[in-house]
Amino acid sequence: MILDDIHRGIHKGRKRKRLGRGPGSGHGKTSGRGHKGQGSRAGSSRKPTFQGGAMPLVRRVPKRGFNNRWALKVMVVNVGEIEKAFEAGDEVTLEAMAAKNLAKGRYDVLKVLGDGELTKKVKISAHRFSKSALEKIEKAGAEAITLPGKTPVAQRASATKNK
Repeated sequence: MILDDIHRGIHKGRKRKRLGRGPGSGHGKTSGRGHKGQGSRAGSSRKPTFQGGAMPLVRRVPKRGFNNRWALKVMVVNVGEIEKAFEAGDEVTLEAMAAKNLAKGRYDVLKVLGDGELTKKVKISAHRFSKSALEKIEKAGAEAITLPGKTPVAQRASATKNK
């Protein structure tokens, strides 16, 4: 092992490069900018994607798909998960689900889906319910409460046109 290999690439103690301080500094006169050329003048800058005039990678790679920036982020919770996490008679609210790590993170709308079985009588509050989830909730004798929430943009647009 060579001791120099251990510290190669680590420059903690290196001094700042002082530019334009005479020929003795090694960075005098043109201050490391060279003679004439693109980067020699004050205020010169390039786009971060510039690749020496070649077609930049960002433009070479094909674009795929579409990202709807106005789409609502829908968090999904299955009926089977509610069955495991809650006891009979519990109130299943957004806060209670977050506390049990069923609906964690940021979302606009919470939707209950019908995967799994529900046998306990619980009061489930959510923005949306799938048809199969509603059937299973009613079959178990539980209650589904639809919260007033954000509606999808298309529905909002049609609602404002009808007024």
